[in-house]
Amino acid sequence: MKMKLFAMAALCGSFLAAHSRLAAQQKPNIIIIYADDLGYGDVSCYGMNRIKTPNIDKLAKQGVRFTNGYATSATCTPSRYGLLTGRYPWRQKNTGIAPGDASLIIPTDHKTMPAMLQDAGYQTAVIGKWHLGIGTPGQTIDWNKDLKPGPLEVGFNYSFIMPATLDRVPCVFVENHNVVNLDQNDPITVSYSHKVGNDPTGKENPEKLRMRTDPHQGHDQTIVDSISRIGWMSGGNSARWKDENIAGIITQKAIDFIGRNKQQPFFIYFASGDIHVPRYPNSMFRGKSGMGLRGDAILQLDWTVGQITHALDSLGLTKNTMIIFSSDNGPVLNDGYLDQAVELVGNHKPGGPLRGGKYSSFEAGARVPLIVKWPAGIKKATTSNALIGQIDFFASFAHLTGQTIANEDAPDSFDMLNQLLGKSMASRPYLVTQGGPLSILEGDYKYITPSKGRKVATDVNIELGNDPAPQLYNVKNDAFEKTNLAEKDPARTKAMADKLAEVIAEKATRK
Repeated sequence: MKMKLFAMAALCGSFLAAHSRLAAQQKPNIIIIYADDLGYGDVSCYGMNRIKTPNIDKLAKQGVRFTNGYATSATCTPSRYGLLTGRYPWRQKNTGIAPGDASLIIPTDHKTMPAMLQDAGYQTAVIGKWHLGIGTPGQTIDWNKDLKPGPLEVGFNYSFIMPATLDRVPCVFVENHNVVNLDQNDPITVSYSHKVGNDPTGKENPEKLRMRTDPHQGHDQTIVDSISRIGWMSGGNSARWKDENIAGIITQKAIDFIGRNKQQPFFIYFASGDIHVPRYPNSMFRGKSGMGLRGDAILQLDWTVGQITHALDSLGLTKNTMIIFSSDNGPVLNDGYLDQAVELVGNHKPGGPLRGGKYSSFEAGARVPLIVKWPAGIKKATTSNALIGQIDFFASFAHLTGQTIANEDAPDSFDMLNQLLGKSMASRPYLVTQGGPLSILEGDYKYITPSKGRKVATDVNIELGNDPAPQLYNVKNDAFEKTNLAEKDPARTKAMADKLAEVIAEKATRK
């Protein structure tokens, strides 16, 4: 009798364990592939004709391609903050473009999107560009010791990152809390205020550079891998990256994480360095696009997408994995390095039909490619015109995984799950974006706050959207924002200005 009871208990335990595994497997894996400075018109499924991006296009052919998908901002750090927190970055100080030695920008006392997914049983990873700071505010970072708080303290189980961005020191990888391959006998020192060590700089030793820098934009400090950067760095020579290997290394780290966690739901925030400057892709891609290093980097980005999707295919995970492909902000050609992006762009328009680019309040600043593929949840390819923001991923994933969001968390995130799955074409009620001044999108219209800044950033040749007068555009019929309707439609202009003021004044709590 005891043996029968034992056998029944064992059978029951096995059934419960199998049921638990099945329930876990039914939650989709989620991968966000986040490009850097990729414009609305920079991939072929959004109109790029000069080169092809077949792996990115394949996502669109099997999923939902959004024509009105937005980052929160026209620059990188604030967009990343908004995506991971569900909170507009302008609600918090120090969310502008972060220096390489910035302290952690994301508060550790509020739940992030990855932390919410941890609660839902997910293993979570950030791989690639971080640029959200490391360490405690007010304390100097010691790159030779444990680096925290950082990604692991805001919801990630695993982290393999470039701590800042490709053009800023320190040019090293950080895995979890430590610099990879660091020799303690060659400690790292970093400064953004004065030169440290004796490493050559772009300003003093231009003959050592593999590409010239724009003298109007800096990028002429410590040389790493024959490219001069922003900021000064000494030491850590065994840990310094080679630019041409970055994409391959971080892609393999993502594939390894997928393999380790194939039996349980996982979330990967994969933040590519492509196509941000300095652009120096692998030799597999250099010279292949006919558009210079910027075009070559787009080919490398597409290859990365193909490698990740191939890994999912090989492991039998494709059907139940949601892939979201997007970019942190719009395009820029010359952003500090003279790599022939301007000379070789030809008739290609990186912003597609949109005006402006990176740094701009015009549409090309924050309207970006946004594609969602999930074979188990999206049954047919769809093009959606719904207004949606990356800031909505938080609430949408919470709905998808059955999680409740606390009142003080993700206050600006709307549940847009049905839109992500192509089941609804309804737009979110409004969306605030940030170039320099704030803008608000509502229905077919966009209002840009008056501002006194320069109208054109001559160093990057991008219209910034600044104007001392209010601007109102019908972005459905006038995507290039040619005709300012503010004087012709003062009632709508005032209503949208009032709405923006109301949103700004709101307490950062959920609606």
